[in-house]
Amino acid sequence: MPSLSLIVITKNEEHCIERCLRSVDVDEIIVVDSGSVDRTVEIARASGARVVVTSDWPGYGPQKSRALELAQGDWVLSLDADEWIEPEFGARIRSAINAPDAPAAYQMRRRSSFCGKALRFGGWSSDYIVRLFQRGQTRFSDDLVHEGLIVDGPIRRIDVTIEHDSIESWSDAQDKIDRYSRAAAQQMFARGRRASPFAAPLHGLAAFLKVYVLRLGFLDGATGWGVAQYNRLYSAAKWRRLAEYSRKAVERRNHDG
Repeated sequence: MPSLSLIVITKNEEHCIERCLRSVDVDEIIVVDSGSVDRTVEIARASGARVVVTSDWPGYGPQKSRALELAQGDWVLSLDADEWIEPEFGARIRSAINAPDAPAAYQMRRRSSFCGKALRFGGWSSDYIVRLFQRGQTRFSDDLVHEGLIVDGPIRRIDVTIEHDSIESWSDAQDKIDRYSRAAAQQMFARGRRASPFAAPLHGLAAFLKVYVLRLGFLDGATGWGVAQYNRLYSAAKWRRLAEYSRKAVERRNHDG
């Protein structure tokens, strides 16, 4: 019978890590923590995880690669700390990995909520993501943020839903806007993208309209408005930081030249 590992990366996730780790029956739990100052590590160990604490932060993709390298299972389930799987789906996961014609990886539906409200529209309502895969046939991209999985083989869908508390509060939203926009701007700059100071508000407005109008976020009422505002603020922050990196690069070039 194939073995199954759960891998999770964490930092200050004491409010949700136990729910994540105890949500699915696995043979091994690997947690890679990047310096939590709360009870995350203690709770993870009490939940049966092998916890490795790193002294640096290389980005989401490289950090998840570290967790994957530690896993020993034939199959790997990758969850974020704010995600979990309801108990009724456990048997489906086991059945899927035991199938004699199992593919290299499975896609699962992810259902997100914003400030405690489930979403139906706006592009956040549900998506299908690869999170269950055979070890050795899948690897994480090296992206600093919004990392992906690169699968060497066929992918199928499985009727399993991942629940996702994407944003728990506006305080959480502000923290994620700061962290994600910084990493995204660094990644864009490293890949040769540049921006002017005028780009930020335009990209912010475009992100708002895409979620609220084009993807029908307004049908989610006040919650849909909140999601659209979050997307506006995140996009504007990302492009504002990219513009700042671009300006400093020009100043350095002028100084050195």
